[in-house]
Order: sequence, then C-alpha cells, then structure tokens
Amino acid sequence: MTAVAVPMGAEATEPPERRGLTRDGVRLMAVRPGSLTHARFTDLPDLLEPGDLVVVNTSATLPARLTARRADGTGTPVHVSTTLDDGTWVVEVRRPGDDGPETGLEPGATLTLPGGVRLVLLAGFPDPARPGRLWRAAAHPAVAVPAYLARHGEPVRYRHLRGPLLLDDVQNVYAAEPGSAESASAGRPFTDRLLVRLLARGVPVVPLVLHAGVSSPELHEPPAPERYGVPEVTARLVTATRAAGQRVVAVGTTVTRALETVTGEDGVTRPGEGWTDLVLGPDRPVRAVTGLVTGLHEPEASHLLLLEAVAGRDLVERAYAAAAGTYLWHEFGDSMLFLP
Repeated sequence: MTAVAVPMGAEATEPPERRGLTRDGVRLMAVRPGSLTHARFTDLPDLLEPGDLVVVNTSATLPARLTARRADGTGTPVHVSTTLDDGTWVVEVRRPGDDGPETGLEPGATLTLPGGVRLVLLAGFPDPARPGRLWRAAAHPAVAVPAYLARHGEPVRYRHLRGPLLLDDVQNVYAAEPGSAESASAGRPFTDRLLVRLLARGVPVVPLVLHAGVSSPELHEPPAPERYGVPEVTARLVTATRAAGQRVVAVGTTVTRALETVTGEDGVTRPGEGWTDLVLGPDRPVRAVTGLVTGLHEPEASHLLLLEAVAGRDLVERAYAAAAGTYLWHEFGDSMLFLP
C-alpha cells in the first residue's frame, strides 16, 4: 500500500469559493503512464475524448452531524452514518473534543439528542460482537431521519476545517437523492457549465447512487456497508463504452465502489441495488472503471487501495509525490484525473 502523508500547510480549510476561486477553478492533475499534466478542473472536457463516459454519484448530502448530551451532561458530536432497513441508525459517537471517535462505549449507553430524542446504542456495526467506531442504535421516539436532520443537524466536518459549513458547501450541483452522511466530494468541482461542455464534446454523463457513510480519517478503517443503486441505462452504457474501447471515468471512490459491485467477472455491468461491502485492492482489481476523478486524501488504507486498483501503485505514488507542496488536500482541495 502506498504511504502518503499530508504535507505541512497543504490542507484545504474552507471551500474554494472562500479562497477567491470558482468551484471548477481548483487545480486538476491529469495522471497518465507517460505524463503528468497540471491544469484546472475547468479543463476536464479537453482531457477526455469523445465517446468516453463519465459516471457521477447523485446522492445528496444530509446535515448528518448532531450535538448530543451524555449521561453526565457532557456535549459530544454524533455523526449519523446511515439508517438500516429495520429503522435503526448507524452512528459514530465522537469524543467531546471532536478529535476522533469515542471507543470506550458499551451497549445500552444512552445519548440525548436535540428535540428530546434518546439514542440507545445497541451493538457494534457492522460486526455486533466487536463494538468500535460505528454503532447500530435505536432512536426513541422514532423520527423520520431526513426531516429530523434537516431541523437539527449540520454538515459533518473534521478538525482541518476552519469553521462551520453550510449545506450548500458540501452539495454537488447534480445531487438529487438525499442519503449521504458525507459528500461525494470528488464531484464538487463540477458546475452546470462544465457538464454542458462535457456533453458538447461528446462525453456523456450518467448517474448512479451510493449513499456514503461517515469516513474514518483517524482510524483508517475500510468503509462500512453502503446503500447503492445502479440504473439500467448506466449499466448498459458502461458495458457498451468498454466494448467500444473507450474510457469509463468514475467520479470518486463511491462511483467506483458501486460500479464494481455490479460488474461481473465477465466484464458486464448490470443494473442493481442494495448494500455493498466491496473493498477493492490487490485481491479484487477493477473490472469496469478505466479512469478516475478524485480528490487528495489522507492515507486511509481502503481509499489508496482503491486508487491503486484503478491506476496501479506506481502511478498513484508518482501523482502524490508531484502534488506535494503545490496541491491542496481534502474535500475542498484540488483534484486528480487518473487515466491509466
């Protein structure tokens, strides 16, 4: 696995619009086996070829961060990662100082949420026998989660950010179906104008949905199971694009995870929906994705393994080495376009 450390001063601490840039004005490094090209995200259409296919995640971000009270009255952040089919929640309870997840909790612990809702921790998730960062929890009384979060929540944020966020700060322009705890941030630099320019160049843009849970920036755990849906038209165009020898460019790791979940060993991508626990890496290479738009992230094991599954270790190492000292990390930072 590639070892990557965030260079000193390289964290993007606020959205680019607050740094005097447009959404699509962030840097974009085009990474090919024979070259590294430094551009701006607005140049993306010129870096792709007519007939290539861009796949985006249209999941919309929820204000999934709540402030809870523990039994002793201490305030603590709670991140709502997802809801399960039985109505229980999956949550991450943060330490009061918000410097990482609280790992000393026990089943039965109760937190008081805004509006008088009590949240009872039931068992670890996804493994009930091994409580860790994530918990399955029950809310009393039961509430409609999207409406409850809209009233009481705020966007998930981590310590590298300068201050609170607005929901618009973390929402992609094509977001349509609410459900993600954190934004599918690789798609944030897209603008309406950029999408039109892609279509005018002959590069179709097609959707899927993967509702992203909360990430693990401190413990570097693999992603937990996430809900996805790949429509028939997207599956059909992905298979046809590969058959024609053109690129299938996934916008972010969420798109890659969903597409690879529904692509068989025969290389055929089929429509599907449900929950995916797929983690790509050396034992499970990509079958559908041949290009990737991504931000720069901390050395989270599963994230870098996915990048290497798409682009190969050498290309990923060269790209991150070239980014050091120039590019900005995290969800409001710069971007890379891997074209292996």
